[in-house]
Amino acid sequence: MEGWDPNTKSTLTQIPLLTTKAGPRDGAAWTQRLKEEYKALIAYTQMNKSNDNDWFRISAANPEGTRWTGKCWYVHNLLKYEFDLQFDIPVTYPATAPEIELPQLDGKTQKMYRGGKICLTVHFKPLWAKNCPRFGIAHALCLGLAPWLAAEIPILVDSGMIKHKDDAASSNDS
Repeated sequence: MEGWDPNTKSTLTQIPLLTTKAGPRDGAAWTQRLKEEYKALIAYTQMNKSNDNDWFRISAANPEGTRWTGKCWYVHNLLKYEFDLQFDIPVTYPATAPEIELPQLDGKTQKMYRGGKICLTVHFKPLWAKNCPRFGIAHALCLGLAPWLAAEIPILVDSGMIKHKDDAASSNDS
């Protein structure tokens, strides 16, 4: 954590680390891992709300906990930009991090793969590998998606690649 800003370091230390090394094919161990994932997500969400930094909603989209969907948002120039969020838990999880997708932004930035998968290879994947199995979904959101949104959304807005929903509605009305 050397070289990290104090806010990121503080946030990360408050997200519970996970202990169960299990993936979707591991039966009862996966169920235990999912319980840990939910505890970490709840702690991270509560921390964000208490710091007036609420920026995502996410839940398992299937009973097995292998597909997750939700919304994330970023505020830029006092305007809230909201995006659909989704990902699948890889079969090799937790050794392999989930590939977070923002389908609405597919093709709008070079820091994204086909299907709207955000690019996390250079900075996040080595960190995930080093901290496997202690990192989980909450850590992927905190250290993967959050910095990606902070880096990319202002550029996409300023370049006109994405428009605020009110701007898009008013241009459709004219």
